[in-house]
Amino acid sequence: MTSDTASSASESNEIKANEMQSGRRCPICDKTQGSELYAEANFDPARLDDFAFASRKIPEYMHYELNLCRDCDLVYSSVAPDASRLTDCYEQASYDSQVESEFAATAYARLIRRVLGRLQHRNAALDIGAGDGAFLLKLREFGFQTVRGIEPSLAPINAAHPSIRDCIDHGVFSADLYPDRRFSLITCFQTIEHVLDPLQLAKDAYQMLEPGGVFCLVGHNRHALSARILGRRSPIFDIEHLQLFSLRSSRLLLVNSGFHSIDVRSFWNRYPLSYWTKLFPFPRPIKGPVLSSLAATRIGQIPFRLPAGNQVAWGVR
Repeated sequence: MTSDTASSASESNEIKANEMQSGRRCPICDKTQGSELYAEANFDPARLDDFAFASRKIPEYMHYELNLCRDCDLVYSSVAPDASRLTDCYEQASYDSQVESEFAATAYARLIRRVLGRLQHRNAALDIGAGDGAFLLKLREFGFQTVRGIEPSLAPINAAHPSIRDCIDHGVFSADLYPDRRFSLITCFQTIEHVLDPLQLAKDAYQMLEPGGVFCLVGHNRHALSARILGRRSPIFDIEHLQLFSLRSSRLLLVNSGFHSIDVRSFWNRYPLSYWTKLFPFPRPIKGPVLSSLAATRIGQIPFRLPAGNQVAWGVR
């Protein structure tokens, strides 16, 4: 990236004071009582580039001021970009993680197999935060008659396979987008941390499911061993992440949205060595050459299965 391009990207992603919401309440219980300061802000707009709001990027390890709701066990940012600015940031984000997207889709497909038997029908499925649609292809393989995805970023949609691209709607998820459709399955993978109102998203998903339909979430577990070891150098602490869940807070989110038969558990991820290296908090002068070396050899393509600190939660309408 040239200096002019980097400067332009930084300016496009720089969020001004009048574009921020302050005094955020806990997104699960909508209270500030019972919350306490969890971490001071660590944020330098000059370090943002056109990948700042991209999926599976090289982490900047930055975040807004964070609070902890003791009642819900949720860490959440006390400030956040307003909805229109956040939409702009995601819409303009770059994309270069198609390989990792395929690995993620395979992992999510394994998780979904556990709940397929609960479904009364496989009429329609919706994936919130669909990216390049890799998981939509898996849903087709599972026999869903209709598959839809919603994705706020243009670049991954443009990178989608032609056979699935028309199934991805560009925009931010809202129940208003699908007023006359009921889904057997709604999925939301690595997206719930990014939205301004995760409780409303879960409630909308509940309303859009047919009776007996399943809502499935994947996100980070802030109590995971990797997060405890790395602390603030864990990639889960990021300006994209407006809240960080635990097993307990994920369960509460689904309970407060009306779901029953809820199950929450941790799972392992399988990605190439180059992606694990991208996530690990090596100093930047070291990380760049290491990634370049891995890209030049087949070693970086070798996949490893590790406990990266992710969790899956699902509930039934």
